[in-house]
Amino acid sequence: MTPHLKIGLFGIGLEAYWQQFKGLEERLAGYVKVVENRLKDLGANIVNLGLIDTVEKAFDAGHRFRTEDVDLIFLYVTTYALSSTVLPVVKRAKVPVIVLNLSPEAAIDYDSFNKMGDRTVMTAEWLAFCSACPVPEIASVFKRSDIPFYQVTGMLNNDPVAWKEIEEWIAAAKVANIMYHNRLGVMGNYYSGMLDIYSNFTLHNSIFGGNIEVIEVDELSGFRQEVTSEDIQEKVKIFRDVFDIQADCAKDELERAARTSVALDRLVHKHSLGSMAYYHKGTGNPQNEDAMSSIILGNSLLTANRVPVAGEYEIKNAQAMKIMDSFDAGGSFTEYYAMDFNDDVVLMGHDGPGHLAIAEGKIKVRPLQVYHGKVGKGLSVEMTVRYGKVTLLSVVETIDGKLLFLVAEAESVAGPILEIGNTNSRYRFSIGARKFVEEWNSQGPAHHCAVGVGHIASKIKKLGELLGIITIQVC
Repeated sequence: MTPHLKIGLFGIGLEAYWQQFKGLEERLAGYVKVVENRLKDLGANIVNLGLIDTVEKAFDAGHRFRTEDVDLIFLYVTTYALSSTVLPVVKRAKVPVIVLNLSPEAAIDYDSFNKMGDRTVMTAEWLAFCSACPVPEIASVFKRSDIPFYQVTGMLNNDPVAWKEIEEWIAAAKVANIMYHNRLGVMGNYYSGMLDIYSNFTLHNSIFGGNIEVIEVDELSGFRQEVTSEDIQEKVKIFRDVFDIQADCAKDELERAARTSVALDRLVHKHSLGSMAYYHKGTGNPQNEDAMSSIILGNSLLTANRVPVAGEYEIKNAQAMKIMDSFDAGGSFTEYYAMDFNDDVVLMGHDGPGHLAIAEGKIKVRPLQVYHGKVGKGLSVEMTVRYGKVTLLSVVETIDGKLLFLVAEAESVAGPILEIGNTNSRYRFSIGARKFVEEWNSQGPAHHCAVGVGHIASKIKKLGELLGIITIQVC
């Protein structure tokens, strides 16, 4: 079970102010409380340490955040404070930090302010609006200490732009947390000769965290032998509820797919998998061929139930699909199918599992007499990604041994598709089909990528920042 996201929050101030300016400390602590409540509304568990106003408190706060195992820290700069009250907190906690430079209102009421008369009271009022003042000092110390940091500048209240940024940082931290605890199953082996999809397991574990569980196809075949006729009929009923099963789908093929789907559920449960990549070429073992040629419907159900499954042992794409799904955008397996220069769109799709939750209408199930380039035959799914905004994500391995996020925002549009029993859609890009393909290819991704609904490039970029992964957005 993935631990709940835990966010650290602290404000900063200068202890010397509190006796000089009556009520200022309480006022600023109240602002920190406002941030805490807003963050809670975004679904995070908050560890709020209040105002840190001395070096001693800063050291204690750093230890506390480390003990609490926070995933991310929000530093709310409420007024001027010494950078010495910040560095010990962040350095000890060793997690990404977001600096909140949030003024309590859009501007000081200058007329009322200048009529106060008492310059001590006036200074206190100014200090309550002084959040921008120490940010350069804090940034300087972070830079000189080689500590990455990020900023949100705006207003505490009535500022949808600033709070959208904060919401996206929370969303990105949630996904980073999910990926860190994810168990990715890899079953079978690579499609021989697809050099672009070969992956460095250790690199993925070191960047994303999680664990890669290597699974034999024989284990799935073994689970299939334990499935009862009652299990099969129950799963067939689910198929009929979920899919639009075409009239030419044979009863025995549905039951064969149901048997495999039940076995897949048990395999996923046994290994506590959160995602999977698979491929099996086949070497004459009839049980394994029977399992792997009836796997698409079961894997589509898993994909729709937060266990995204990528074919062709495409580990990078299983990671991309998991990221998209964790952002609640779906995440379906796709690649170029063809280009339509008349309509200026790119047709994209893939055989194998589809993501039911992001389909335009009910997914059709069709029989195939051959799986192109693969062993066996059986049932396959045909779907189009929901019309409207979509985002494409590719996790790329680079020549210098790093990971890269390659992103494009597009629109899924209506029009003719290839009715061949595969997932396929028509995507229109703001830079045009021709330029998109060239710009995307120039970054050297594998030929697979993940597609999800909505425009979420800004969230993916924030996830990249938290994980130390560069993000390149094509459009």
